[in-house]
Amino acid sequence: DAAVALGCHSIRVNAASGGSREEQARLAADGLRRLCELGEDARINVIVENHGGWSSDGSWLADVMRRVDHPRVGTLPDFGNFNLGGGRSYDRYRGTAELMPWARAVSAKSHDFDPATGEESGKDYRRLLEIVLDSGYRGWIGIEYEGGGVPADDGVRLTKQLIERVLAERAGGGEDRA
Repeated sequence: DAAVALGCHSIRVNAASGGSREEQARLAADGLRRLCELGEDARINVIVENHGGWSSDGSWLADVMRRVDHPRVGTLPDFGNFNLGGGRSYDRYRGTAELMPWARAVSAKSHDFDPATGEESGKDYRRLLEIVLDSGYRGWIGIEYEGGGVPADDGVRLTKQLIERVLAERAGGGEDRA
């Protein structure tokens, strides 16, 4: 109801519970399906961000999306959230590609920048944005900065400039695909 009142297209939820990988997938799919059915009349999407635990495993979350099998379910791929816990991480490029078929929004998270080049130090933004655009996605890209090297406002601006630079390079590359 709040999402409708605010004019939102989606609500964002986490997919986490107790139990084995399979149990959590089953529970997540069931809960997401129920939320989608509630949001159907209001035309509200229910989107899941990869946000730690199993949800940061792109193959797991893609499987959950297939199980839900509802037109209102979606993902919010976050470039920075592929932490599986216990010092383990999931390949961010593979995970982004696995989540893009259901993407209703994308989160371009950044942490640190090379001051000489303006590039994000820990992520290949060109590769990530190629994955996003090659999937056919043309929706919103939100920006998050979680670094400590520059003030938050500057980190957001640096991320925006990087995205704009990559998109301009792609558009100028001979094909109008951006």
